[in-house]
Amino acid sequence: MSQYDVVVIGSGPGGYVCAIRAAQLGLKVACIEKDPTFGGTCLNVGCIPSKALLESSELFHRAGHEFARHGIQVEPMLDLDAMLGRKDKIVGQLTRGVAGLFKKNGIDTYEGTGRFKAAGEVEVVDADGAVVETLTAKNVVIATGSVVAQLRGVDYDGERVVDSTGALSFPAVPKHLIVIGAGVIGLELGSVWRRLGADVTVLEYQKVVFPGADAEISKQALRSFKKQGVKFKLGVAVKSADVSGETVTITYEEKGESKTIEGDRCLVAVGRWANTAGLAPDAVGLQLDGRGRVEIDDHWATNVPGVYAIGDVVKGPMLAHKAEDEGVAVAEILAGKPGHVNFDAIPGVIYTHPEVAWVGKTEEELKEAGVAYNVGKFPFMANGRAKAQEATEGFVKLLADATTDRLLGAHIIGAQAGELLGELTLAIEFGASAEDIARTCHSHPTLTEVVKEAALDVGGRVIHI
Repeated sequence: MSQYDVVVIGSGPGGYVCAIRAAQLGLKVACIEKDPTFGGTCLNVGCIPSKALLESSELFHRAGHEFARHGIQVEPMLDLDAMLGRKDKIVGQLTRGVAGLFKKNGIDTYEGTGRFKAAGEVEVVDADGAVVETLTAKNVVIATGSVVAQLRGVDYDGERVVDSTGALSFPAVPKHLIVIGAGVIGLELGSVWRRLGADVTVLEYQKVVFPGADAEISKQALRSFKKQGVKFKLGVAVKSADVSGETVTITYEEKGESKTIEGDRCLVAVGRWANTAGLAPDAVGLQLDGRGRVEIDDHWATNVPGVYAIGDVVKGPMLAHKAEDEGVAVAEILAGKPGHVNFDAIPGVIYTHPEVAWVGKTEEELKEAGVAYNVGKFPFMANGRAKAQEATEGFVKLLADATTDRLLGAHIIGAQAGELLGELTLAIEFGASAEDIARTCHSHPTLTEVVKEAALDVGGRVIHI
């Protein structure tokens, strides 16, 4: 029986970062991973492969539709196998990188599912259900992530009806891809196949895309996707999927009327659920909430002494960087140091074209809370670098406290929104004001000037419009 200071169950972004940080702080650490490669959903079948395909598909689209405006004459031909191969190569490099980091930091690894046996004891169970090792630990960190949600009446068959993993590796570009869910995953992967030539129709239960985003950003995003040829049926309830031969027929309800739509592929992207399968929480009395997530306090401690949980398996947004920050915080707490995450400064990015990014509060949240605020906005259309890049769609929107001018929220739709958001996340983390941003010199010509102009606009003194 092997003994450790910390056993981490799961090697996704939260788990592997927690394990590494704990090892850096001098703790003896083990990590249990059920899959043959490290990195969890994010590195293997989530964040990384989807971004690789988004980049490749965007280049293909630009070559066919925009290069001529730059004086570049090409006739692009799609080699889907090569595109998917590039994606797989990147995934392999990064998962091997995590393995290298584990080795560098002296972390022991075990392949299998981590299962509680008793307080301070975790069994490593192989795919056949056999216990291959029992580990004892002063502390256990649950970092088991999440799994794709199931939609009642729509069963995955792995070919015609797929989850996000299946949509990363279609053997050919679909003629008509039906996407159920207008959230991040649905619209990112829908964008990939639309750029490569598929007709794409999105069915969404809500009446907006990106539910939860700032309403003005959501409306602009919908207009942008429609311009790209993506079709939407909003406010509809999907009831069933029928797979017959080379097609899939989706039955949905719209304004009380039953309707159908037929395609050759269907991506179900209706969210994710916390993954506690195989943990055997009852063995130690571990409490789960009504949504199946592990209950924690403000320091990620569960109701079981010495057991902590982070990432998608607990409350909060299901984001890799949120899990990473929690992993670092927990590792530092276990080493006797202070650990903290500011959940008001957790950024969100959607890597469509244009990109969508935000941090802090939306207008709707501020109104509901009765907080008085000022708004500053600036369009990419009025920015010189954006014009040079053919990237004039979208705007930056800042929300600042009406009394103190402290930045409360930042919302961007436009080119490199995810990169531009870093400055604004830092501003919220350090309690900066819109005036602080406005008085900071920004390089010219850059897209960052759109951020500065939006900050100037909060005070009513925008320059370039």
